[in-house]
Amino acid sequence: MAEIFQLIDGGLKNEDLEFLARILNQKELLIFPTETFYGLGGLAIFPDVYQKIFQLKGRHEGKPLPFCASDLEMVLSSIQEPPVSFFQLARAFWPGPLTLVLKARSGLLPQSFHGPEQTIAVRVPSPDWLRQLIKKAGALLISTSANASGYQPLSSFDEVFRVFADRLPFFIDGGQTPGEKPSTIIDLTGSKPVGQREGKIPFEEIWPVLYED
Repeated sequence: MAEIFQLIDGGLKNEDLEFLARILNQKELLIFPTETFYGLGGLAIFPDVYQKIFQLKGRHEGKPLPFCASDLEMVLSSIQEPPVSFFQLARAFWPGPLTLVLKARSGLLPQSFHGPEQTIAVRVPSPDWLRQLIKKAGALLISTSANASGYQPLSSFDEVFRVFADRLPFFIDGGQTPGEKPSTIIDLTGSKPVGQREGKIPFEEIWPVLYED
């Protein structure tokens, strides 16, 4: 029987945060709302979690998964020395729907979690309760869209619950999320920043931050 946790006034009760942080550390998966769509995730320190997510989504295992962090400190502890552009973008757009592709620190995550050339895609999400949950759980949270691979991401809790109710035990009900567009993705691993996906934050808002006169 699925257990549903309700967002009340845009937050979770402290006892719910404690419980969910505990079950995440027991390798459980969780459906949760974000500032874009509903996400499916678990803690990035467990290879078993990675396998469960790929099985649920029917997703090709060679495709890396994105992560959410509680704060800038958690991101910095997970990556190699970042470029100046990282701090410019983090200062301007975090917390928020901007995902940055960065070089991962060796030995921190299971090798299978990395993208090409040991990269990770990470952001600090807007919802305060979600950042609190990640902080209490103590590790990066995998945050992939809560949908079957190849299908549109979902913004309605009722739709997400209908898809996953018989396959997952824990859900956070945030009603309708904003949807429309996913997070914007900028790759910072090369000699200059590269826009990989234009999402919630238009590229035209990002480039002036990086290339101010």
